[in-house]
Amino acid sequence: MHEEAAPTRVRPVMVPTMYTASWHDVVRRNLFGPHPDRRDRPYRLVIRVALVVFRLFGFRFDVRGSEHVPTTGGAVLCSNHVSYLDFTFLGLGALPQHRLVRFMAKASVFHHWFSGPFMRAMQHIPVDRKAGTAAFEAAVRALQDGHVIGVFPEATISSSFTLKDLKAGAARMAVDSGVPILPAAVWGGQRIATKRRKIVLRRGVAITVIIGEPLVPEPGEKVQALLRRTKAAIEELVVEAQRTYPDQPAGPDDRWWIPAHLGGTAPTLEEAAVIDLRHADGHKVHVPRPHPARRLAALVSRRRGR
Repeated sequence: MHEEAAPTRVRPVMVPTMYTASWHDVVRRNLFGPHPDRRDRPYRLVIRVALVVFRLFGFRFDVRGSEHVPTTGGAVLCSNHVSYLDFTFLGLGALPQHRLVRFMAKASVFHHWFSGPFMRAMQHIPVDRKAGTAAFEAAVRALQDGHVIGVFPEATISSSFTLKDLKAGAARMAVDSGVPILPAAVWGGQRIATKRRKIVLRRGVAITVIIGEPLVPEPGEKVQALLRRTKAAIEELVVEAQRTYPDQPAGPDDRWWIPAHLGGTAPTLEEAAVIDLRHADGHKVHVPRPHPARRLAALVSRRRGR
């Protein structure tokens, strides 16, 4: 008598529901809820300007899991990091719940003549990597006051577009303030603006944002245990975002934004670590760019495919 093999579970392929920001979204009066805080006027203005940009460039968004963002109270939004624009995309995930995310960002951004006044007005939190205690304490106070704090626990953009080891600060903040962690994944923004590549404001780029179920620190749970749970949750969401991403490379020269383990030409996690180390030591790293003729051919091919 032969035992029957267990049936293979086929994971359904999710077809993302894409949307593009509309002019109605830009001017909608209740975009931030019925009674928005007057102190957040600068933040709300910046969001409306961002929606104008999203509309003009026709970015296509697939945002899932907004219902996991609490309508009140503190939470730590933890995400992978693949582009300079990730914080603007992640903020869209909290907007349906009328929440504004205060992001932790490197202090140099706050010292810039242009971005500094906006960052301070939006109550984001500057991080001095040489003296991070002040930023940590400010974040904990903000969480206890009921804010949603956005953190990229990899500490920097991943050049391999693969999740790196996470810093423990986000998990420690959640434990100390007694708030949940919201694991998240963002994908697609690297095609527009990422580390050591020129910014390309191309039209119609798809952006995926997924926010997972809250991870509530258990009684007596150690920081490292919560950190492991957080990394596992983010990894699962990143895989889901990649698996359901609707766009494909335009050709062989357009595979640079795909991780090596998925058949792309991005550096491996180990190669990216070497590149980052050389860059930190002051060595200029050359990033090869396709020949102009190939870029033009790829652009013509994309337009014909529309």
